[in-house]
Amino acid sequence: MRRTFNMAILASFAAIIFTACSAPAEAPKAVDLEKLKPEIQAMEDAYAAGEVAKDADAVTAYYADDAVSFNRNEEPTKGKAGIRERKAKQFAADSLGNKPTYKVVDLFADGKTVVEIGEYTQTSPAGQVVDKGFYMSYFENRDGKYKCVRDMSVTTIPVK
Repeated sequence: MRRTFNMAILASFAAIIFTACSAPAEAPKAVDLEKLKPEIQAMEDAYAAGEVAKDADAVTAYYADDAVSFNRNEEPTKGKAGIRERKAKQFAADSLGNKPTYKVVDLFADGKTVVEIGEYTQTSPAGQVVDKGFYMSYFENRDGKYKCVRDMSVTTIPVK
């Protein structure tokens, strides 16, 4: 009985020693937000240029294959292919020719993920603001490049 008790104490002591000596969890790498902001802004600018050109492929270059896009007045669109299809339908039905602009307002980042808060404006060909609001995009660094995996937007224009 005493031998079993001593073995239990020895096993407990060994477990404590091995646990205490294990390497600490690696902290996420710090992200230089001043360097990252122009990179994310360039992605937003390319997205807007794709919308102006009505190029669904250019727009969906922004997204990861497993992205989900949350849109006003419709169910979320799942997957890059689904987002591409939705954008192509929107472009085919668009006769207004409004010009979008997207501006990075704030970034929050750790080693592999970035959350962007931005503002958007839709301007008519005559230069009139027809819609404006805010959006949030969540990016993951995949193979050295950020890709949007979730996004959503909200208008600030009152419902008529």
